[in-house]
Amino acid sequence: MTDVEGLQPVDEDWHKALAVIAHPDDMEFGSAAAVARWTAQGKEVVYCLLTSGEAGIDGIPPEKSGPLREAEQLESSRIVGVSQVEFLGQPDGTIEYGVPLRRVIAEVIRRHQPEIVITNNFHDTWGGDGNLNQADHINTGRATIDAVRDAANRWIFPDVGERWGGVRQVWVAGSPNAKHAVDTTDTFDIGVQSLNAHKAYIEGLNWPHFDPTEFLEGVSRPAGTHLGTRYATRFEVVTP
Repeated sequence: MTDVEGLQPVDEDWHKALAVIAHPDDMEFGSAAAVARWTAQGKEVVYCLLTSGEAGIDGIPPEKSGPLREAEQLESSRIVGVSQVEFLGQPDGTIEYGVPLRRVIAEVIRRHQPEIVITNNFHDTWGGDGNLNQADHINTGRATIDAVRDAANRWIFPDVGERWGGVRQVWVAGSPNAKHAVDTTDTFDIGVQSLNAHKAYIEGLNWPHFDPTEFLEGVSRPAGTHLGTRYATRFEVVTP
């Protein structure tokens, strides 16, 4: 892969990654094909979801939506080769940035001991189109970056496991400041299958003309062009 227009390939010299995200479907709306690439390489990827997405379907009450969306997430994870998926029970739609959230995420990082951490876009928008980001995504991303530092400090949250300072980078999916990417040409179709697994959620969006393949092509083709491949997934790379 080549560096085209400033977009550089991510460093894939690692063995274990942890994705800390807000909702079921957050990985599938752009990053699942990258995960499929990595698991096919023999890498281990663990998903940690702060919520069960229980407030995400207007026509289904939370007590029914949560278990339904968890089941869809487990299936979509299986499709891309992820067998470890955790749901941490934070409140969907009202995730608050702060010390309690940092503690929850630091515990997960210390327990799984990843080299790479993947998280949500923590910026106010998704980029040039001006579409505003959700508070859950923003707060999750910010808290995850801070929790990586917390997990490496033995004096912060000493009651939630032994310190882990082995996280080399945090990769921020969907960031408008992304300058890195990974080639997903060979696993693009798997990424589409993984998004399609969120059937109830997609139907609940009431987007009558939404096509998962078309949507993912819309974000993956431009990234691939900038990387010199057919398809790619972008990341902002943060060094803790």
